[in-house]
Amino acid sequence: MDLRLTEAETAFRAEVREFLQTAQPQSLRRKMELGQMPSREDLVGWHRILETKGWAAPMWPVEWGGAGWNVVQFYIFSEELLRTPALPPHPHVNQIGPVIATFGSEDMKRRFLKKIRTMEYYFCSGLSEPGAGSDLAALKTQAVLDGDHYVVNGQKLWTTLAHHANWMYALVRTDPRAKKQQGISFLLIDMSTPGISVRPLDTLTGARSVNEVFFDNVRVPVENRIGEENRGWTYIKHTLGVERMTQAKIGSSKGKVAFAKQLAATAMTEHGPLSENVRFRQKLAEIEVDLKALEMTNLRMVDHSMKHGGGNQDPKMSILKLGGSLLHQATLEILMEVAGPQAMARQVAFLEAMSDDIETIGPKWAATIPLNYYHGRAASIFGGSNEIQHNILAKAALGL
Repeated sequence: MDLRLTEAETAFRAEVREFLQTAQPQSLRRKMELGQMPSREDLVGWHRILETKGWAAPMWPVEWGGAGWNVVQFYIFSEELLRTPALPPHPHVNQIGPVIATFGSEDMKRRFLKKIRTMEYYFCSGLSEPGAGSDLAALKTQAVLDGDHYVVNGQKLWTTLAHHANWMYALVRTDPRAKKQQGISFLLIDMSTPGISVRPLDTLTGARSVNEVFFDNVRVPVENRIGEENRGWTYIKHTLGVERMTQAKIGSSKGKVAFAKQLAATAMTEHGPLSENVRFRQKLAEIEVDLKALEMTNLRMVDHSMKHGGGNQDPKMSILKLGGSLLHQATLEILMEVAGPQAMARQVAFLEAMSDDIETIGPKWAATIPLNYYHGRAASIFGGSNEIQHNILAKAALGL
């Protein structure tokens, strides 16, 4: 197995790197470097820059505005985004778009795809519920057929950026008598529909990102159902499979390691720079070894997908989610160690306003590290908890 990039792939990486360096607004890049929450305007504006380049929907079919990339190109693009760092295309564009293109009616494709790609329709995902997070198939939000509409009642939880969205794709239960994975349908819901309320959930970061969404007799046209009734579980597996190849987030962890090295060289202890501390160097080396091992694993899976297809549904992809989340947390922990007492310089007003006029106690980079650390504790939960990944590997990959 040869995991080296071809000349064409190396040239593509150089093209991506140059574009990200020149096209991303400096104000947005600064936010990304500090790990700050981008605004709605940041998200939409950058997505439209990518759209102009033709890179906003890399996983879409070419006939609907997709980039036409193979798995290796998508992997390179994703890792360069994380390394720069730069915002990716809006994740829900590349989750819901391919599903509509694959399973939606021709009328649905015409109504939605272009507006999703240009972010006129800004989607959030209505998946998790109270009691149905890692066990998503236990969802209870009901959709009862009433003429040419479904009447939806229930609640979604941890809905990221629902306060920005004007549409939601949601799993709902249309046959309560069926087994868990059956009886579920996939709806597109206009967030301005009467009966929908969005409430913020407070988190340790102090910035609003997640919400709970309530449905009280919300009427959704039947024509907004993707595919057949009661087959939503099949469709959502396609949605979640799109991002699995890059969920190890190698580029992001590499960037944090490089940042930790840079800061440690000037972080003074009573015995000299932290970078010279034996225990610190050992900890950093262990992270780099694990990171290289995960990167090689990721490349092997990319190679397998290129040669055999269907890699996005391979249960061994859980290795990437499991290892990636642990390394993400480890790199944030070592940054906290580098920051030391400076990490207490957390000031939410600065983080939200992103203003140079607001003074922080200590360096501004240190003010963001604890917030990113707090958010990173959830990395082993969202997107399928580590316990679930272990179960998948044990049952589907090892046959235990």
